[in-house]
Amino acid sequence: MVLAKVLGGLAGALALAALLSAANGAPSAHVLELGKRVYKKANCVGCHKWHGGGGGGYGGAALSLRATELDRAQLIEVVRCGRPGTRMPYHDRNAYKTDSCYGGMTKADLGDDFPAQAAIFLQPQEIEAVVDYVQATLQGKGEPTKADCIAFWGPHERQCQSMK
Repeated sequence: MVLAKVLGGLAGALALAALLSAANGAPSAHVLELGKRVYKKANCVGCHKWHGGGGGGYGGAALSLRATELDRAQLIEVVRCGRPGTRMPYHDRNAYKTDSCYGGMTKADLGDDFPAQAAIFLQPQEIEAVVDYVQATLQGKGEPTKADCIAFWGPHERQCQSMK
């Protein structure tokens, strides 16, 4: 009986926290964890690096997600539709099949500037989650810290050992 009350209270507290998080417009811990998994799965790390600082990668010099001033809607569009004229690929299977990318741009309109297809496509909720992750943990943040590294990779990863 006591355990049921504790678990019921815990479930209620978690539900309240989720509601408050949604009411504040802040993504929930679940959404941020999904976003981090998508960031890894979609290989955002390959160009933007684990810390979002960008720089050289096999796809070329990537934009710093820490310094970007794009808003949520713009970031979603970039992930969905890629970035014409750059090596940022599109992650939405239906990108450019409707008028939903950059005001109705088509493959024919973009010609040689048409973005590459990503190695994997993402579902709409994955795109939103990765954008929420970027905005909550990378965008507008200063230099990455050891705590940031551990939060991304875990406490036992070699990538974080040399950081102070």
